[in-house]
Amino acid sequence: MTTERIRLFGIEIDPLTREQAVDRVYAWIENPDGKCRFVVTPNVDHTVMLQHHATFRKAYDDADLVLVDGMPVVLASRMLKKPVPERVTGADLTIDLLAAAARKERRLSVFFLGAADGVANRAVNNVERTWPDVYAVGAYSPPIGFQNDEQENDRILAMIDSANPDILVVGLGAPKQELWVHAHQDRINARVALCVGATIDFLAGEKSRAPLWMQNYGLEWCHRVMTEPKRLAARYAHDAWMFPKLVWCEWWYDTRA
Repeated sequence: MTTERIRLFGIEIDPLTREQAVDRVYAWIENPDGKCRFVVTPNVDHTVMLQHHATFRKAYDDADLVLVDGMPVVLASRMLKKPVPERVTGADLTIDLLAAAARKERRLSVFFLGAADGVANRAVNNVERTWPDVYAVGAYSPPIGFQNDEQENDRILAMIDSANPDILVVGLGAPKQELWVHAHQDRINARVALCVGATIDFLAGEKSRAPLWMQNYGLEWCHRVMTEPKRLAARYAHDAWMFPKLVWCEWWYDTRA
């Protein structure tokens, strides 16, 4: 399956549906080529950050699959005549992949890296109870600042190497998760790494996603601000100011091209 990428806000985006994205990831799992493929899911915050964060942009440039998470980015793509078929969040992609194991008649092995201490283990319990065809081969919540500790990184990579998972679910938050996977891609012994933010928290029941109607109307960001105002309010206010400027600039350059 080949689909030409769309260039939007300086990002090369794969215009896939959720079903197509699942098929793409399973094709990599079932036909490994010796490298760890990795997936990123840009939302508005990522899009704004990528304009000035060179190392983050490099990670995005090298990502094997780039799926739009944020509904404002989906709507902007349509307004700019570069339409993305639908929103594919990191959480939705992860859940779709876990659920597809039974349909594809294969055992799917998963390693969870991230979230607070103990949360990844609760995610393991919930996942194995919900999807019997999925089994967790490891879960680890790294300490703060681990990415700067060479010995800790070696230990984590050794755990993943020993587990040899089909999928590595990385929930460290952006840009840390993308930078870590990109920096260690050659040493990660997994078929695919998913950089998917709060997904481990969702699977563990530590955090709740927005009601479905809010997700469908692109208001999940509002739910997250209401549930984590101290952490997210300032960031989302900044993004709400910057993102329309990016859309205008994209439109301006396209009309002059």
